[in-house]
Amino acid sequence: MRCCQVVERKRGHVINIGSIAGKEVYPGGNVYSASKAAVDFLTRGMRIDLNPHSIKVTAIHPGLVETEFSVVRFKGDKGRAGDVYKGMQPLIAADIADTVLYVLTRPAHVVIADMVVFPAAQASATVVKREL
Repeated sequence: MRCCQVVERKRGHVINIGSIAGKEVYPGGNVYSASKAAVDFLTRGMRIDLNPHSIKVTAIHPGLVETEFSVVRFKGDKGRAGDVYKGMQPLIAADIADTVLYVLTRPAHVVIADMVVFPAAQASATVVKREL
């Protein structure tokens, strides 16, 4: 469905997936953090622009989620990618899907505007408790 059709219907929900990197910068992550900060600001602007049309807008910002992104980030080096999650239990894609479902199933008068989701071992973009 196109955006203008959603606006005409005066209902809908946009969910953008960002990252904790868009909220906190970490060493070596400046470009990635800047792109995720853009997702955060895009979401905020959409929330303002779509509010008069009764369209909810949410941003979900995960912390450490074990996906193929680490392999891509480290240019195929699976050992280095695995080290990102070593000694801790990261989130998985199903955890984020469950979060999306939670956001979508709130009552009509409730919108989760902004949500940061961490694994229990993570306290910030740079602080992670690891059991080694």
